Amino acid sequence: MDIKNIQAPIASEMIEFETKFRHFMKSNVLLLDKIMSYIVKRKGKQIRPMFVFLSAGMSGQINETTHRGAALIELLHTATLVHDDVVDDANLRRGFFSINALWKNKIAVLVGDYLLSRGLLLSIDNGDFNLLKIVSNAVREMSEGELLQIEKARRLDITEEIYFDIIRQKTASLISSCCAVGASSVNASQETIDLMKEFGMKVGIAFQIKDDLFDYGTDDIGKPLGIDIKEKKMTLPLIFALNKASWLEKRNIIYIIKNQSNKPKKVAEVIEFVKKSGGLHYAQVAMNDYFLQSIELLKGFPDSTYKKSLQDLVEFTITRTK
Repeated sequence: MDIKNIQAPIASEMIEFETKFRHFMKSNVLLLDKIMSYIVKRKGKQIRPMFVFLSAGMSGQINETTHRGAALIELLHTATLVHDDVVDDANLRRGFFSINALWKNKIAVLVGDYLLSRGLLLSIDNGDFNLLKIVSNAVREMSEGELLQIEKARRLDITEEIYFDIIRQKTASLISSCCAVGASSVNASQETIDLMKEFGMKVGIAFQIKDDLFDYGTDDIGKPLGIDIKEKKMTLPLIFALNKASWLEKRNIIYIIKNQSNKPKKVAEVIEFVKKSGGLHYAQVAMNDYFLQSIELLKGFPDSTYKKSLQDLVEFTITRTK
């Protein structure tokens, strides 16, 4: 499935958005402007703005508020990524050097703060308080989800219920806010906004489970094999495998994750253990279930090119290979 085809109904909006987004990131401070240009240059597939524009188009008429909503999400999301790279001491982001790798941690933290304030001011200056409320809630949830994950990683005692709590907050809340912002920007009813929020939440959960599966090399491309295991992150395939394991096996795997996750041979052992347990199949079934639930929620909307592309975009997020 080609992202260009999915983008077709909003192609002109995406081009216009890029220009507007550059403008929103402008600064009089030369160093900051240089970093902003670098951030714009290394942008990814722009999945989030697409969710905003397609949700808006399906729910009403795309307008200036929609553009500001998409920019607000990108500004706040980019701020969290810049801060994340500092927290994780990461040198790369999407194949590019991270801000902290090129300009050091102090500058990266300040850049994140700047992006955050640009997003807040963009909304306040235009009276978009409804959008600001949606996105601010998402940022709060993302922070809480990240902290919950860190807390649980120390003891590796994550149940499936806690896992879903974490990904609902950490990943799904952002995609959920994209869809809610899109609907809200076109003055859709509260019922439609809530429905789109729920739709985005289910898509986000499916998206994260797909990310979990990458860790086990289910595709040719993707993130490095076993990276979640090395970072002591409990993913759905692993939680399922541990729940099925004998007491002794469970103890052995947890010991490896806690103390030997820096050894490739040991990481391979954990991957093999998960594959044998049926953990990958279990996660795939769960992912497909959330995918079908999300598509079901769109049934009440009249057929349109926006709706078709939104369905295709959801499919793209769970069939992607990186």
